[in-house]
Amino acid sequence: MKPLTTSYLTQIAQLPQTGRHIVAQYDEDSVVVYQAYRPVIAHFAVEHGYFGGEFSFSRMSWIKPNFLWMMYRSGWGTKAGQEVTLAIRIKRSAFDTILATAVHSSFVPEVYTSQVEWRQAVAQSSVRLQWDPDHHPSGDKLERRAIQLGLRGDVLAKYARDWIVDIEDISEFVQHQYQVVRSHDWAQLLVPSEAVYPVTDAAIARQLQLSALKEI
Repeated sequence: MKPLTTSYLTQIAQLPQTGRHIVAQYDEDSVVVYQAYRPVIAHFAVEHGYFGGEFSFSRMSWIKPNFLWMMYRSGWGTKAGQEVTLAIRIKRSAFDTILATAVHSSFVPEVYTSQVEWRQAVAQSSVRLQWDPDHHPSGDKLERRAIQLGLRGDVLAKYARDWIVDIEDISEFVQHQYQVVRSHDWAQLLVPSEAVYPVTDAAIARQLQLSALKEI
């Protein structure tokens, strides 16, 4: 099932402009995340509905729930090794599990009592959490922070086979929208419809360092 799309200008009017927020397309049962690969890996995944073949299980694999963050990282599919953009719909329960077990990729004193505690958490967890500046379609940095999640070990194995609901190759959509981006015609730009993902467990929200959602 292809991601639902909306006008870029409509979407940005509905999203917070600052803070750390998980922005994603989701429903009651699933969440869409994005990855970009070279064709041989991506085409295998689309054909089989899971990751295998030349996909590496020995290195960390990063997923991004925010479409425009993925576009910034892949250069709208123009970077070598990231030519094919995949929209991967995973079980919402699995996404919540990923969030609950995520450990920050750098020491955060508000979360960990010491460097030792943080290093122990890193060693024991199969999920990395990183907040980076979100980006405008043109590539300019925004004040809002975007999340990316690195998976390894048992979590990566479950993600690659057990947690996937559907995989879509959206490269053609990406290419069409990139032409709009290059023309700077933001009124014509379409993006997957996304909203702030709710994390209802207060302890997990604190662990992730999520910002409070203010009324827009």
